[in-house]
Amino acid sequence: MNQQYITLISFGYFRKDILVKIAEDVTKEFQCHVNIREGHLDLSEFYDPSRRQYNGNSLLKVISTQFSIDSLKTIGLFSVDLFIPILTFIFGQAMLKGPAGIASLYRLSNERYGMPADEVLLMERFKKEVIHELGHTFGLVHCPGPTCVMRSSTYVEDIDQKNSSLCIKCRAAMGLVE
Repeated sequence: MNQQYITLISFGYFRKDILVKIAEDVTKEFQCHVNIREGHLDLSEFYDPSRRQYNGNSLLKVISTQFSIDSLKTIGLFSVDLFIPILTFIFGQAMLKGPAGIASLYRLSNERYGMPADEVLLMERFKKEVIHELGHTFGLVHCPGPTCVMRSSTYVEDIDQKNSSLCIKCRAAMGLVE
């Protein structure tokens, strides 16, 4: 039986303070204990040289089958450029009502878009993406609410426009009490 905690697994280097802050925010949002672990994968197995990106579907499958055994939900944290075949890129992905999701910092930094670095904004975007993908693992679909963290995000600006928390309807769907 799964334990009642969420696991964040970093693949690659992430500063500990970043991971701790995201874990605190996830704990607050989902009212569930969060464990932080380091994971190790040979990412070259997931690299598509024709796209110069990493296959999100393949990574998600491995996170689900090899790293989510002992948790309620597991999110793999990456800093590489992710794609799925039908999209140019993705910020993250999750299995709807499934055990796992993935999120990447790669396309969340201002520098990627020719703007000055902003670490606070980068962390805010990453937190929103992690919470969004976890929402999917708990069965939430994209929300039409303009500020709900579960609103779909095609561009980084979309992430900036939404809150880092679930709206009242999404919280109710999950059975979370205010």
